Amino acid sequence: MSAAIELVGLSFSYPNADEPVFEEASIAIEEGAFAVLAGPTGSGKTTLLRLLKPEIAPAGAISGERRMFGRDVADLTARESAETIAFVFQDPANQIVCDTVWHELAFGLENLGMPTDEMRLRVAETCTYLGIGPWFRMRCEELSGGQQQVLALASALTMRPRLILLDEPTSMLDPVAEKEFLSLLFRANRELGTTVVVATHKAGIYRSYATEAWRIEGMRIEHVGFDELVQPHAQIASQPSFADDARTILLDDAWFRYRRGGEWVLRGFDLAVAKGETCALIGGNGSGKSTVLSLIAGIGKPQRGRCTNRLAASQAFLPQNPKALLARETVAEELGEWAPTCGYGDAEVAGALERIGLSGKRASHPYDLSGGQQQLLALEKLLLARPGLLLLDEPTKGLDASAAEAVALRLEEARAGGTTIVIASHDLSLVRRLGASVTLLFDGQASATLPCDAFFERSWLLGT
Repeated sequence: MSAAIELVGLSFSYPNADEPVFEEASIAIEEGAFAVLAGPTGSGKTTLLRLLKPEIAPAGAISGERRMFGRDVADLTARESAETIAFVFQDPANQIVCDTVWHELAFGLENLGMPTDEMRLRVAETCTYLGIGPWFRMRCEELSGGQQQVLALASALTMRPRLILLDEPTSMLDPVAEKEFLSLLFRANRELGTTVVVATHKAGIYRSYATEAWRIEGMRIEHVGFDELVQPHAQIASQPSFADDARTILLDDAWFRYRRGGEWVLRGFDLAVAKGETCALIGGNGSGKSTVLSLIAGIGKPQRGRCTNRLAASQAFLPQNPKALLARETVAEELGEWAPTCGYGDAEVAGALERIGLSGKRASHPYDLSGGQQQLLALEKLLLARPGLLLLDEPTKGLDASAAEAVALRLEEARAGGTTIVIASHDLSLVRRLGASVTLLFDGQASATLPCDAFFERSWLLGT
């Protein structure tokens, strides 16, 4: 069987970088393989994937050989690349460009000038294959983050690629949706013969599906076994008691939908959060977790019922896409943006850079960081402002074990300092560690709200 990917002596450096991302790195992945690429945050996983897709390859100094199915990557035409190599980004919002699901599925085919009959066939069979027919006429903005990720995969499969490159594709999925997504990806690999290459921090979840694993670290790439990639979970810290003070945040019989005549996302939703409490919102993709955060933040208002936030004047909101908070030219400027109004200075910025491991990238543009590094930067920027209320939407998504540990420590410090935290997360180990009260969203309502210990003691499926 021929090789799908061959990299020989690959070296790559970003412009003005202090050191290269890769130096004399080599890799060979056979056609039909399901390969996992793992490595610490900032090790170059996303960069490597982008170097394999000509249209999105990063600018910089490059040397060595890059071959895809025996062809030099640089020699592929735009059409050949589109028909051969599909790319699924870590954040689907970075690649979804159309307003409706059906238009998004047809977008790549339309750009190739494919006949209408062929487009209809491919879109229909992809929807049937992935079981997403009920979404067909929905607006993309109505989909949850997890549904958008499945749509990104579906859009890739309509192109019938020989190779799919995926960057942290499960980072926005709840545990059930994660397993469903991996099953779909496994089917594409085994049944369709599509070569799959996934860059991830969560190598363990691919153990049953992948045929090989590679580790990226120290500018090199090496073939390894899965046992070398999977790290033990961090020890769970002790949990504070469930607070029952005066309510600082209150949603009372809140109803919300994104457009008139659309499905209700929330239907009679109730939530009460005390000052200083840490509250976790859990539930499947599309259950309304992000919607609740947006209502608390004042981004939206319930169509019925009410939402009260007595800490609105001292709140900080971390959305799923950290780029929404990153607007300066350098990492250091990003952290220092709010210094004049929030009362911190250069020493605090230097300390923040050290905490998140970005001291060597203080002059880099935030968009040149990895997705995980952007997440750490955005969170640290918020924490420097010392908010009274933290609203966090999946704060550990896309982070490796050490980076996720850094986030957990920072949130523990904020909690210990009296900050009220409301977090939407699929990371139940983080929920346990923070000792958060747990609200389970289902069918637009709060199906249960319990202290942390009580929830995990009573839960049979989610508490494992």
